Amino acid sequence: MKRRRRTEILINGSQNLAEKLAKHIHDLYEVRVIQAAENGLVMMKVRETSKKTLFYPGEVLVTECKVQVNESIGIGIVTGDQPELAHYLAVIDAAFQAGLPETNTWVELLEQEEQNLLIKRAAENQSILKTKVNFETMDVS
Repeated sequence: MKRRRRTEILINGSQNLAEKLAKHIHDLYEVRVIQAAENGLVMMKVRETSKKTLFYPGEVLVTECKVQVNESIGIGIVTGDQPELAHYLAVIDAAFQAGLPETNTWVELLEQEEQNLLIKRAAENQSILKTKVNFETMDVS
């Protein structure tokens, strides 16, 4: 599983899953904090659709953390002030980078969480579509 997909699932899904996976690594391996979770600002990049050019509308507050597990470095970056989640993401990333055997069973857990997110989004979309107005069928007199 690629880092981007894994990170999106962990950020948008249940924080309990990220906490559970990170604590499992903490229990079995030495986790060395390279950079404690700290806040920073990142320029937000947006593509303008008509001209296909990039512009920067402003900055976003992020929390970043770096850890090391078995000579592999993991990075966790999340929007807002969420130091615990940034640390969890860094530990999980380091575990995947190190190729730890525990990560083989995590892929199934992450895919299940992704399915839960898809179901949740579909339900939200259905509730939004209930309020959609079809102007073609409106009686204009």
